[in-house]
Amino acid sequence: MNKKVSIITPSYNSQKYITETIKSVQNQTYTDWEMIIVDDCSTDSTCSIVEQISETDPRVKLIKQTANAGAGAARTKGMRESTGRFIAYLDADDIWLPQKLEHQVKFMIENNYGFSCVSYEVIDDSGNKLNKEIYMLPEVDYVGFLTNNLLQTVGIMVDISIVDKECLVMPNIRRRQDAATWLQVLKEGHNCYGIKEVLAQYRRTENSLSSNKIKAIKGVWSLYRDIEHLSLPFSCYCFVRYAFLAVWKRMYLK
Repeated sequence: MNKKVSIITPSYNSQKYITETIKSVQNQTYTDWEMIIVDDCSTDSTCSIVEQISETDPRVKLIKQTANAGAGAARTKGMRESTGRFIAYLDADDIWLPQKLEHQVKFMIENNYGFSCVSYEVIDDSGNKLNKEIYMLPEVDYVGFLTNNLLQTVGIMVDISIVDKECLVMPNIRRRQDAATWLQVLKEGHNCYGIKEVLAQYRRTENSLSSNKIKAIKGVWSLYRDIEHLSLPFSCYCFVRYAFLAVWKRMYLK
């Protein structure tokens, strides 16, 4: 049975991090994988770096978008081109610990889970740990994700022998398209099962989309009202919980 993991990585001007990100995949104890890097019209040397690596490791594949369309469209393109049973997501500045794939695939196969997420720790722009670890809940359903907001793209894996691949087509929105996609999967009745072990590192950079607080707030509110069509009272309730967790995630111990 196909047990290949297709790793989907959108990239845009990622030359500072992309080599380290790819190395974290190459260092996995689980070796049956393909890494599909979809470049969204970078103007730096991202593509040349990936091309050099792919010459010596054909598991690393580069797809170049013809027009800048955002991370969601890039992820969907990579998903469409994937050949693995498992779909995992890794952004171009994030890192996996060596046993991430091995432990997560085993966890999903042994329990017949279609959707899972590992716990992760937060690092800064230079790769320094910020003493913040985010632990997944054992199980999250649709309402649970709306009110807890813990799932992170760096930890997500989907078994498309259980979950319809079309559920992973990301909405055509610039922000929160990943969260909207996880909600699509959850609405289909596939709860997300959490792995408490920290197996990934999420990089928080100053110039990231999520670090722009005003736009992030607008994106979250639009997700609740325009995409999920939640009632105003429930949207307000979810937003208050989101804001509380967002502040907690950014409180780092020195």
